[in-house]
Amino acid sequence: MKFLLPPVLLACLMIFASFRSTKQISLSTVPSSPLSTYSAAWNDTKYLRCNTAANAKYMTATEKEVIYILNLARMNPVLFASTVVKKYPDTYFNGYMKNSAYYKSLLDTMSRLKTMNLLYPDSLCFAGAQCHALNSGAEGYVGHNRSTEECRKKWYYNGECCNYGHNNPLDIIMSLLIDEDVPSLGHRNICLGSYKKIGVSIQFHRVYRYTAVLDFHY
Repeated sequence: MKFLLPPVLLACLMIFASFRSTKQISLSTVPSSPLSTYSAAWNDTKYLRCNTAANAKYMTATEKEVIYILNLARMNPVLFASTVVKKYPDTYFNGYMKNSAYYKSLLDTMSRLKTMNLLYPDSLCFAGAQCHALNSGAEGYVGHNRSTEECRKKWYYNGECCNYGHNNPLDIIMSLLIDEDVPSLGHRNICLGSYKKIGVSIQFHRVYRYTAVLDFHY
């Protein structure tokens, strides 16, 4: 025996089913955080706004992710300390870095920091960073000096970090934040400074294979 539902009830059930389907689709399409392997807490939708470079067409996906991760660290430094910084040595260095004074100081510093402003991509910062990354990489030198007139003309930063040997976004950020063997902690201080704009360029380096240049501006 078949039972026929009243038209009104049938319509309500169809609307409910459609709503559930739409909700499931919308939730499944939310991209996972680049830090989700360290904690599911990073998948909270409030952190999506940290991906400020998403629409910066002049940068590669890897360069954009460097900004994304740095913004995540700046938005919630305490969570970054308790998840990423705490687990990072075991993930990439078999635990040996846990005894580093620089690593320990980063863990302590991030655990006490408050939320910082987000960094936004800037085409002028990027142009300067890209020129320096390409030129220094091709010539195989390190440092901040611009050896060509073109790069000197594109100089546009108040703070600059140059990293060597990494092309993974998280490795780049962690290397700069740990700042091993840099007593002044200059790279860490720049990454956690009160800048507003940033440009990132990752290029081939003749000696270290990769160089990443991060240019910051107020």
